[in-house]
Amino acid sequence: MANRTAPALVLREGDRGELERLTRAATVMASTAQRARIVLLAADGVGNQVIADTVGVSRPTVNLWRDRYAERGLRGLADEPRPGRPRQVDRVAILAATLDPPPASLGVTHWSSRLLAPRLGVDHATVAAVWKEFGVRPWKAETFKFSTDPELVAKVTDVVGLYLAPPDNAIVLCVDEKSQIQALNRTQKVLPMAAGHAEQRTHDYVRHGTTTLFAALEIATGKVTGLCKDRHRHQEFLGFLKHVARAYPTQELHLVMDNYATHKKAEVRDWLAANPRITVHFTPTSGSWLNLVEVWFGIIERQAIRRGTFTSVRDLTGKIRAFINGWNRRKHPFMWTKTPDQILDRIDRKRKHVSTTSH
Repeated sequence: MANRTAPALVLREGDRGELERLTRAATVMASTAQRARIVLLAADGVGNQVIADTVGVSRPTVNLWRDRYAERGLRGLADEPRPGRPRQVDRVAILAATLDPPPASLGVTHWSSRLLAPRLGVDHATVAAVWKEFGVRPWKAETFKFSTDPELVAKVTDVVGLYLAPPDNAIVLCVDEKSQIQALNRTQKVLPMAAGHAEQRTHDYVRHGTTTLFAALEIATGKVTGLCKDRHRHQEFLGFLKHVARAYPTQELHLVMDNYATHKKAEVRDWLAANPRITVHFTPTSGSWLNLVEVWFGIIERQAIRRGTFTSVRDLTGKIRAFINGWNRRKHPFMWTKTPDQILDRIDRKRKHVSTTSH
């Protein structure tokens, strides 16, 4: 290149690699990346005016950062403390603006730091820092649903009391079904994990049918009794209850289950009435989170199903059985810690919060 009006800038040992990294890193401020680029071009012998035109700054700016690097190396590229009183960040104003919805003219559902910052006259990093400090996350939304069960208090007290103080010489089992588990097979062979590379799979798949897993979790030990069925009706559920009764032929059983219609069919009620050693405890409507077997369903989903590949429903059910067998060898108790009063108090506080929130 022409216009070599100044000698090439001499880089300190090891600095070139760091300067090149600064020009590429997505998390580095644009001003820092710009200064690193100026220094690199100067080290390559490019003239100051050409550097200024290439980077989009004035020639005095090029001279400034050349001199700063020559004097102090990489430390010279950092901003120096400004004289005077440090600028005060109005955290309350940032939080207040964040909690107000964006104007309709923006066409967005929630604020980002880069959208909000120019409206407040601050840097987006400042907004992000305030959000982090106060645990505000506009990009995240959670779901909730209040139970409308008129027997909410009684059912929570009953089920949680059963967890915290089970009857003597009785077995507490949490019972439910995980329906419509799909036997999915990838269209191409899965590439296994290797050093430096995660497991890789195609985004598309072939469906080979579904199965329903019925499961009973013994909370005292973590043992799971499971059965896979092709369909999800009261007939299959009743068959599973009989399977559980055979697995525990003499003990008094307390079953925790939800209010799904399949669980309350006349045939199911009649069979339970004919087996008085089995007592059912229903969770409240929209209260499946009280059923500890849901925790175990999450475990099998993460560890065996979500990333599994299955060539058929038979293959799927076989791998589910293998997981249950392995689980029962390494099982552990499922401990409930919250009291009924703590749970009901939290529900009440949530209701009050929603009732005072405008829509």
